[in-house]
Amino acid sequence: MSSNTATSMRQERQDSVLQVMLRRAELAACIKRHAPREGVFFTKVPRLTLIRVHRVDHPVHAVHEPAVCMLAQGSKRLLLGGEAYVYDPNTYLVVSQHLPVSGQVIDATPELPYLAIRLEYDTKELASLMLGMGMKSQTLKQGASRGIVTADVTPSLLDAMVRLVRLLDTPEDIKPLAPLTIREILYRLLRGPCGHQLAQLALTDSASHRVARAIDWLRENYHGPLELDRMAEMAHLSVSALRTHFKAATAMSPLQYQKNLRLQEARRMLIAERLDAASAGHRVGYESASQFSREYARMFGAPPARDVRRFREHQGLPTPFG
Repeated sequence: MSSNTATSMRQERQDSVLQVMLRRAELAACIKRHAPREGVFFTKVPRLTLIRVHRVDHPVHAVHEPAVCMLAQGSKRLLLGGEAYVYDPNTYLVVSQHLPVSGQVIDATPELPYLAIRLEYDTKELASLMLGMGMKSQTLKQGASRGIVTADVTPSLLDAMVRLVRLLDTPEDIKPLAPLTIREILYRLLRGPCGHQLAQLALTDSASHRVARAIDWLRENYHGPLELDRMAEMAHLSVSALRTHFKAATAMSPLQYQKNLRLQEARRMLIAERLDAASAGHRVGYESASQFSREYARMFGAPPARDVRRFREHQGLPTPFG
């Protein structure tokens, strides 16, 4: 390699790094304009949410919906079962299943707030794109993939995200241009390292899609007995295959998933509806008040009454996740 060629390559890399830095700064400025204070901001772009956080606080527990999350500033840690996923402005997060997780902003100050984009996606859009791209089920691995993954942000993906958020400055452009830009973002994701997780969710005969059916049933019936036979029937899987693929996708068993749903909903009732612990536990399916309190404390770090008091004192972090 000649010295001129090497110099040219170094210059190209430096230009690329500079362009990414400029795009990220533009993204941060756009988010600040449309999220002028700490909180969660639902925008006029369909399924696009902006999130701004000024401080590090206690973990927030919720069911994360299928979405892609990108940061312009700050960093966050997400816990799924016993697994940790950390992302920052250099990495993005893709969630392809409804997953009970806990999330904690780990880098944020009033001067340098945590700034996040959360874009939910539609599996029908993915399926349509895949058809045009010629992606077929035969090219994907057969087992269910983990429903959460991180990957490095690419200049092309970052550019598309900036253009999407920038549409908020010109609302008249949102209706004609946002669907095209979202489609481009999904295309970039399908072409990237997270593509197979998204593709599996969109294919109706894939293990991940079948797990998603079982999850949908469980989310609607979490307060009743765990009916694995019924879940397997909904997913068109045997009970043993359901257990295997469910654990692969969610990092937990169906019973553990149900427990997470019950406890998170009970916590919502305690805080939002001001129910007492015994009533909340009973409404989500617990027959034993003592068992409910033990499992609640194990998950949230304090018994129900103390946890609710702590939450109200600190007011918690904004949700939904991003």
